[in-house]
Amino acid sequence: MRVLAAMSGGVDSAVAAALAVEAGHDVVGVHMALSRNRDQFRTGSRGCCSIEDAGDARRAADVLGIPYYVWDLSERFEDTVVADFLAEYEAGRTPNPCVRCNEHIKFEALLDKATALGFDAVATGHYARVVTRGAAPDGTGGVRELHRSPNAAKDQSYVLAVMGPERLARAMFPLGDFASKDEVRAEAARRGLSVSAKPDSYDICFVADGDTQGFLRDRLGSRPGEVVDTEGRVLGEHDGAYSYTVGQRKGLGIDRPAPDGRPRYVLDVQPAANRVVVGPAELLSVDRIEAGGAVWFDGVLDGPAPLARPGDPFDAEVQVRAHGAPVPARVRATDGGSADVGDTAAMTVELTGTPLRGVAAGQSLVVYAGTRVLGQATVDRAYRASRASRGAPAPVSAQPARTAVSS
Repeated sequence: MRVLAAMSGGVDSAVAAALAVEAGHDVVGVHMALSRNRDQFRTGSRGCCSIEDAGDARRAADVLGIPYYVWDLSERFEDTVVADFLAEYEAGRTPNPCVRCNEHIKFEALLDKATALGFDAVATGHYARVVTRGAAPDGTGGVRELHRSPNAAKDQSYVLAVMGPERLARAMFPLGDFASKDEVRAEAARRGLSVSAKPDSYDICFVADGDTQGFLRDRLGSRPGEVVDTEGRVLGEHDGAYSYTVGQRKGLGIDRPAPDGRPRYVLDVQPAANRVVVGPAELLSVDRIEAGGAVWFDGVLDGPAPLARPGDPFDAEVQVRAHGAPVPARVRATDGGSADVGDTAAMTVELTGTPLRGVAAGQSLVVYAGTRVLGQATVDRAYRASRASRGAPAPVSAQPARTAVSS
């Protein structure tokens, strides 16, 4: 196959490209330039996609003996990932930019361009597995499933779930069977790749200094407002409700302690009123979640033996943070809920075990059956069903569904 290897300049993508070459594919390496600032440099292990990373990717491609190109996707990145990040925080929601980057850049812009150029697949250094069930003896047909990586510490199936079945069909994750990062580094060293000891990048790539609130303040400006309790009493002031997220404990701008001395947490962000609501930890617990923009993988709601039919509840596990623990739940697809109409579908989730704390509108919710990814959606509302039935306020207010970012 003709394979386009996305090379970030790190050890994971370099080894993924090497394994694709070793498997006999016709491989071309490409580095995505995502920053509009051509002079951007790493700060230690913060950030990625800098000019240093482009150079590291080029050297890895030279060692592998494959063609290498740099594609400037900075405008697309700014207009989708960064714009979505700002719009979501401004709307009182909590986005995950890595999810949006996988959706709009790596498995939309990059994959679509690769397909237009005649490539059969895109290989990346993500830690996840693709399993094909029911394939014919010649390897054709069957259902492609996305699964967790055996490397639990690095598993990236959560941020990949948004890609859906069509893009999964053209994706390769050569690191899928690696159980540890040390194994990947050893593989890089064995192949003479200089990035074998390069530190991992972390934090948000376009906020290289790690100061997310500072980034938001620079882009959205100062917007003073009130911090109130659940009864509406003013406790303090903030400089912008957009810089708060549900579950936050520090930096609340409160000038006096709670009467009972217990810590307060952000329960709700109300952008229309420019107000932040705080209260005790127990009000953060939720057991019902409504999510929109659902995407389901093949064989879950369709095919000859689906796991469930649209509208029928089924038992699964859900995860609402990239490295959060999955919890048991009863899941139901609504509004059509099939892979064909996944971008307009929704889901409701009833937690059947311990309630979750601090679920925020805008977070990505991923549905699992064991290691298998079943689907993904974006949280619109989370609340305690028992409290809602009594008419009490829910910890997370209903928020507008995430606005689709145009391509």
